Amino acid sequence: MSFPLLTATAVLPAVGAIATAAVPAARRTAAKWLALLFTLATLALAVTIAVRFDPGGDRYQLTESHAWIAEFGVRYELGVDGIAVALIALTALLIPFIVLAGWHDADPLETGSRRWRPTQGFFALILAVEAMVILSFEATDVFLFYIFFEAMLIPMYFLIGGFGDRAHEHGEEAASTQRSYAAVKFLLYNLVGGLIMLAAVIGLYVVAGNFSLQEIAQARAGGTLDMATSTERWLFLGFFFAFAVKAPLWPLHTWLPNAMQESTAPVAVLITAVVDKVGTFAMLRFCLQLFPEASKWATPVILVLALISIVYGALLAVGQRDIKRLVAYASISHFGFIVLGIFAMTSQGQSGATLYMVNHGISTAALMLVAGFLISRRGSRRIADYGGVQKVAPVLAGTFLIGGLATLSLPGLAPFVSEFLVLVGAFTRYPAVGIVATFGIVLAALYTLVLYQRTMTGPVKPEVSAMPDLRVREIVVVAPLVVLLVFLGVYPKPVTDIVNPAVQQTLSDVHEKDPQPEVEAAK
Repeated sequence: MSFPLLTATAVLPAVGAIATAAVPAARRTAAKWLALLFTLATLALAVTIAVRFDPGGDRYQLTESHAWIAEFGVRYELGVDGIAVALIALTALLIPFIVLAGWHDADPLETGSRRWRPTQGFFALILAVEAMVILSFEATDVFLFYIFFEAMLIPMYFLIGGFGDRAHEHGEEAASTQRSYAAVKFLLYNLVGGLIMLAAVIGLYVVAGNFSLQEIAQARAGGTLDMATSTERWLFLGFFFAFAVKAPLWPLHTWLPNAMQESTAPVAVLITAVVDKVGTFAMLRFCLQLFPEASKWATPVILVLALISIVYGALLAVGQRDIKRLVAYASISHFGFIVLGIFAMTSQGQSGATLYMVNHGISTAALMLVAGFLISRRGSRRIADYGGVQKVAPVLAGTFLIGGLATLSLPGLAPFVSEFLVLVGAFTRYPAVGIVATFGIVLAALYTLVLYQRTMTGPVKPEVSAMPDLRVREIVVVAPLVVLLVFLGVYPKPVTDIVNPAVQQTLSDVHEKDPQPEVEAAK
């Protein structure tokens, strides 16, 4: 039997979570290093998956299948296509930076015995989330996917509610109340989505008789599983609703700004750059593959929701006074682009959407982590409390600028390629949709440049005059992300070569082909 590489990649961070939590309370530093070691080992396994994956081979590779709950047709089935490989690599890459960036975020508070933050628990929860996210990307059994899709909410709830941001203008008591509100809102929104999905999962089993994604998809493609149109549409809506909450897509997005505002910067990155990607990934893997006709039926409405997310998120980002809320609304806008690319039903759009998931994760991590370093120095999230930072901390300001320029999709940086592909894919099938979506680009330039101008330029405010520049640990966190933004901006081929075959197979699932150009190419 070959080595179960996919299982090992998910189990390793889970074992790391248990080992980190078991470290004695007095050995906080040892717990941090142990957590970092496990994240690096997981990254090594994720790289091995990417190396062993053959883009020209079978759709699902490195597969594992074992009986689990035979009475109900539930199996432990894992497999990865090119889209999953890219997102597993993204997750495993970002988690070590999240751990390093949050090195001191869970240190005990200097508030006596009233509130104590267990450092080991903070890093153990991050590792637990990593394990569940990776398993979600690997699962090809619908029920198995559902378990980890929901289970990741528990550690995220404690990360938001128990280890929130210390920068709060109204004191610790008010901060604790706001953290609890944000954590409960996050949990309730996602639990409601999950419960609706559970009903759809049960309905799928009643219709298909098993939970295997591959078997159901093959039966549908071969005509041996005939699903009534109304049944397919209801099941699609049940799945899509849960994924739209997780993504998040307007109007199910309102939990995200609160969660990111009250979280530490590394946890905010974990939410929007890692966990939320499960929602958009699942739209590609489950919605389109299991319910192709219902996906096309719902496309016009979903495209409208995506456009609203793009413009609405960007408009609200322009008016934000809080740095973290600005990044949160910018992410809502970006997720609108991702959903637009998925449901444009073109190879360019879906390749761009997948690439956007990867590039958005890297760019948001770069911007939010530098913003977190900035906030920790000043003790405030308010944009108005900054000014002239580039004169006293030029490296911090420079990396903040690069993260911001990536967020507005500047040519030469990674998000530009993905956003361009999404817009091309949308224009070829829905020109009016593509035109409206371009307004998101203009607004992104506005909120990003205004944010930089108000915080980094102008006269130096007395409160930031003694602000230190980035330290060695912080540079180690940010520098590789900046390098990746530039590298993938000028050479995205390593990622597109992996995801393009999977995208073509997904288009085949929904029986779509790219529109032919109206003007023939010159001979």
